Amino acid sequence: MAEEEGTPKQAEAAPQDVLAALGEVIRAVSSGGFELDEVLGTIIRHAVELSRADFGNILRPQGDYYQMVAYHGQVSDAYIDLVTRFKYVPDRGSMIGRTLLEKRPVQIVDVLADPEYTAWEIQKAGQYRTLLGVPMLRGDEMIGLFVVSRYEVEPFSEQQISLLSTFADQAVLAIDSLRLIQTIQNQRAELARYAPEAAELISSESGAEMLAGHRREITTMFADLRGFTSFAESAEPEEVLGVLREYHAAVGEIVVRNGGTVEHFAGDGLMCFFNDPRRLDDHKRIAVQSAIEIRDEFAALAAGWSKRGYELGVGIGLAVGFATLGRIGFEGRFDYGAVGNVVILASRLSDAAAPGEILLSQRLNAAVESTIATEAVPEKALKGFSKPVQAFRVA
Repeated sequence: MAEEEGTPKQAEAAPQDVLAALGEVIRAVSSGGFELDEVLGTIIRHAVELSRADFGNILRPQGDYYQMVAYHGQVSDAYIDLVTRFKYVPDRGSMIGRTLLEKRPVQIVDVLADPEYTAWEIQKAGQYRTLLGVPMLRGDEMIGLFVVSRYEVEPFSEQQISLLSTFADQAVLAIDSLRLIQTIQNQRAELARYAPEAAELISSESGAEMLAGHRREITTMFADLRGFTSFAESAEPEEVLGVLREYHAAVGEIVVRNGGTVEHFAGDGLMCFFNDPRRLDDHKRIAVQSAIEIRDEFAALAAGWSKRGYELGVGIGLAVGFATLGRIGFEGRFDYGAVGNVVILASRLSDAAAPGEILLSQRLNAAVESTIATEAVPEKALKGFSKPVQAFRVA
């Protein structure tokens, strides 16, 4: 049936259609799964529908080239296979390459009449005639692009191009939001393993003040491997990592089980503290008892390593005092940490401890000596302290 003059072949999308499409993209971003593939699939489906195209695909950077990551519409398997495998770079020979080159919406009204077009194998498989490429820009950075296609020669209107450009801009914001959500979720998952209470503060309104910084009395513990340098020089890298994983898992789980917070692992070292963010009425005794558990658990691990010819020990230092605690790090890699002299003292005592030795600060010893057997050791000259420090060894 012939179309009346001036009547478009397909009805134009309206601005409210873009808003509806964006609403669905945002719902996909906000869904519990946080799957990028689902979001990209939603984006390209709406791009096809908004432009009244027959099909379309979306591409994302993969190093120094771009590849298709999602598509929508009825297309041949041969076309999907070709487009998926093809590594696109900026050039004039394809719709995608041209969009990458110009970083603006680019239309080819009829590929068969375009003198620069060279992607004939893909065109033969896809049977498209009219193409429109729309970049997804974050400033000057192109984080992706989508291409919509029509089987018949039918130019995309200025309104359709404008709507798709607006949609692309908002899609970039949606992808960035998803990336931020995933970062927070990954961060919470990482923190939750060794600092569960700190992980809860990330998304808690009541935790904002604590994350910003606060003071509290804590008991701090450092545990460092002895003999690790020579071990690392003689063992295979895979075995070194295996030993570290066993060590970190064992000591980390003991700390968390007893209500402590692991601030960080640093190669062969561990730093943790007790009484923040989880309050522990008896944090001094709990921290020392945790150190004893670590020493005993480590002895069992070390016996196995010794059979393989690796002699490793652990030295542990603990101190009690007030510290400033809160969120430290940078966007995408935040930790929950403590700063203060108590942290430095525990670290220096750990450095001074012999293999299998647990050293306590004088103040911490005074708090636990009635329940845990300790003995004084000769005063120690510790780095950063002007006078020798009295320390006590857990018997």
